[in-house]
Amino acid sequence: MMTSEFDQFTDTYDDDLDRALLVSGETKEFFAHGRVQHLESCLRRLKQRPQSILDYGCGVGDTSPLFRDLLNVESVIGLDVSLRSLDVANARYKSPFCAFATFEEYIPNATIELAYCNGVFHHIPLEQRAATVDYVYRCLRPGGIFAFWENNPWNPGTRYVMSECVFDRDAITLTPTEARRMLVGGGFEYLSTDYLFFFPTFARVLRSLEPHLLRLPLGAQYQVLCCKPLSA
Repeated sequence: MMTSEFDQFTDTYDDDLDRALLVSGETKEFFAHGRVQHLESCLRRLKQRPQSILDYGCGVGDTSPLFRDLLNVESVIGLDVSLRSLDVANARYKSPFCAFATFEEYIPNATIELAYCNGVFHHIPLEQRAATVDYVYRCLRPGGIFAFWENNPWNPGTRYVMSECVFDRDAITLTPTEARRMLVGGGFEYLSTDYLFFFPTFARVLRSLEPHLLRLPLGAQYQVLCCKPLSA
């Protein structure tokens, strides 16, 4: 999706996404909080406390406060293809702690400790995905972590939500297997795959089971966690 195409959704992004998510009974904030909260538990298990984070495909920057509040990082750099989205992100969240830029403006320098990417790769043309993985790889320091989040095409609810979302209808999804192969092919060391968001609101009484279902490949989204080798 080109810059001008993404720009046209900036002003209606929140409403468009929440409308598509109606079937789940939740808003995009619920899922954003759940992703970052789960990532925090993964980092704690790995005894990692990153202080710098790259939000690849940050959109309007709504996840930035969660990085500060839940991960306690010292700096966030959000990157996006949409200039209009970056304008909104800067107006809402720019601070000494948080900055936003285009991919062309930010020069990868192997200093970032954690990269985060959610629901971006299904918008990237197949022939450009390897170069995108390499860009993230070059941003990270050796030993840096990449938290790669995508919509799970094995989940029927996910497929329905994407079909109802105006900017996701033409997306080319990645299975977890394809994502792992792509990331390892780009030089990353594979750590784990977790699946989240199994139960919609009407079945929320069952959500206490979700920590026991992380390896069941039916959650609405999945996280592939990997790292840049220390020898890189």
